[in-house]
Order: sequence, then C-alpha cells, then structure tokens
Amino acid sequence: MAEDISALIAKLGHKDGLIREAARLSLVDIGQPAVLPLTKLLNDKREQVRWEAVNALSEISDPSSAHALVKCLEDKVFDIRWLAAEGLTKIGIEGLVPALKAILLTPKPDWLWDGVRHIVHDLAKEDLEELLLPLKAAFDDVDYHIRVPVEARRTLDKMGILPGENLG
Repeated sequence: MAEDISALIAKLGHKDGLIREAARLSLVDIGQPAVLPLTKLLNDKREQVRWEAVNALSEISDPSSAHALVKCLEDKVFDIRWLAAEGLTKIGIEGLVPALKAILLTPKPDWLWDGVRHIVHDLAKEDLEELLLPLKAAFDDVDYHIRVPVEARRTLDKMGILPGENLG
C-alpha cells in the first residue's frame, strides 16, 4: 500500500486536473494511512499541491491531521485556509483543541484567528453550542482582539485542558 500511496501523492502535482482529482479521491478512500504523506505536502511551494493535500485531509477528517490543518489556517491562499477550517470542523472537538491553543500562541488577530472563528461558528451550531457560545460572542465583539484569547482559555479550561499542558 505504501507504494500505492507514494504514486498517488506524486500525482497530486500533475498538470492535468483530472489526474490530480483522481489521485486525491483515491487517497481519501485509503484514509488514515494517507494522512502522514499528505501532511508532508502542506509546505510544498506549489499552491495546487497544497490545495490538493489539504482538500484530501479535510475529507479524510482524521484527528491526527488536526495540528497540520491548524498550520494551514495561516497559508497565504484563502482557499487552502478555508479547506483547513472545514476539515477541522469535520474533525470536531479534536480539531477545535489545537485551534484554540494556536489562538493563545498568536497574540494578534490574523488569518489563523479568522479560521478559528469559522470553526467556532460552525461547531457552535451543533452539539458544542453551549460550550462555544461565549467564544462565538467574543469573536463577534468589537473588542474581539482582547476577548477572544480570554474566552479561548476559558473554553479550554471547561474542556479540562490544564494551563500547564503543552500549547503547541
């Protein structure tokens, strides 16, 4: 299977979009075994390769890809950031935790904050509404740059994530 994954990974850089799409869909079908090779592509200098990789990871929705998807929230390409946020939303609580930790490590609003806002707003519509309502309100507040880190910390505390735990 490793050879199959390697061959499919290589096709994600092909100039033909149909070949890229077929390779991506095959990697999604393979699922978790494809996660690590896909995460290695997220730093590729080619935008299309990063897009294909983050799209596949978002569809696979494996919690082991959450940290890599959080890093994609800072990609210079909007579509990649959007797909990463969608993937973290699909992962759910296990995607939310590293996203909230990243907020605490990013002192000022930026693309990462926009992505986490997207995740929080989507997850607040589901089973996590009660937990995320204060954080959602903080993102929507005029003083969001002050309130968001405070509410992110409170949300992590409510989830049982201790202050001394590794934030990275």
